[in-house]
Amino acid sequence: MTAFDLQTIRRELHQIPELGFKEEKTQEYLLAKIGEMATDRVKIKTWRTGIFVHVSGTNPAKRIGFRADIDGLPILEDTGFEFSSTHVGRMHACGHDFHMTIALGTLKRIIAQPVKDDVLFIFQPAEEGPGGAKPMIGSKEFLDWKPDIIFALHIAPELAVGQVSSKPGLLFANTSELFLDFKGLGGHAAYPHLAKDMTVAASNFVVQLQQIVSRGLNPLDGSVVTIGKMESGFVQNAIAETARLEGTIRTTEASSIVLVKEKLEKLIKGFEIAYDCQIDVDYGANYYQVVNDEKYVELFKESLATTDITYIQASAAMTGEDFGDMLKEIPGFMFWLGVDSPYGLHHARLSPNEAALSVGVEAVETFIRSFD
Repeated sequence: MTAFDLQTIRRELHQIPELGFKEEKTQEYLLAKIGEMATDRVKIKTWRTGIFVHVSGTNPAKRIGFRADIDGLPILEDTGFEFSSTHVGRMHACGHDFHMTIALGTLKRIIAQPVKDDVLFIFQPAEEGPGGAKPMIGSKEFLDWKPDIIFALHIAPELAVGQVSSKPGLLFANTSELFLDFKGLGGHAAYPHLAKDMTVAASNFVVQLQQIVSRGLNPLDGSVVTIGKMESGFVQNAIAETARLEGTIRTTEASSIVLVKEKLEKLIKGFEIAYDCQIDVDYGANYYQVVNDEKYVELFKESLATTDITYIQASAAMTGEDFGDMLKEIPGFMFWLGVDSPYGLHHARLSPNEAALSVGVEAVETFIRSFD
């Protein structure tokens, strides 16, 4: 597949971003492209809005899995591209259009030039939420073709084109969404004693929440609790009856995220008594840590020695990825692919360099062929 073809496919996918488990147009597009290149060695199965593509090897001893996530984000694009999203309020702001394109490009090469082992291409929905990896690997379709090794990539705006980065062990953190709804009693601003002010309750809760990490956890264990959004009230002279906090919990230890939630729920009980209110908590999507298998990271690094791709040792990050659920069950790894964008992930102006598409295909294909 030429660089021009990769660019065209990426741009066509970029125009149709869809949210988790709603990727109908994306699935239809992918199935059409896969159908154009399929042979008698290729078998295709769908699961919800996801796709499995199994390519039989010439003399298989194992099955190698490559996962590409396919969903977009609820972000209004501001790139000014001629191929900007046609779905208003939706954008491929995390590079999943790149991930899918690289998977298609690698698939075409593996079909054209067979490898010894079986290869399973996994087009996974709902990575951005509510989390498609865990239910997908529990499906019959996946279990029928369960890989022995699995790997994936993620674009890295801060790395140059031609660079990839990974590390053995922890790469991404355990993560949990956090939604808190406060319910008190509204009233007139002139009579605060007759109301139960949820702006005050929620504001104090945000401050106290920070002490869970600073005073409740081992300082050697990396943990972050962040409230990124707060809503309360409707008018300046009325006391807010409700408030909502939205945030995230991230830890480098699987046990720490359990402890954070235990301490959070104790804090909630105390606030309900102190502020005479009701507080409901929802943890939303929860992603298990991404832990790379040392052996396969080293094999990946060694395989790149035959290319012009530069391998850089990564540092662990508090980023979340539901690919961790796959690595929990199957040994493998994830790596960063440099795309040299001035804007970061989840930014409305994310603009990855399309020259990285062919680099991604080369890196993925080279690792797969390293087992021949």
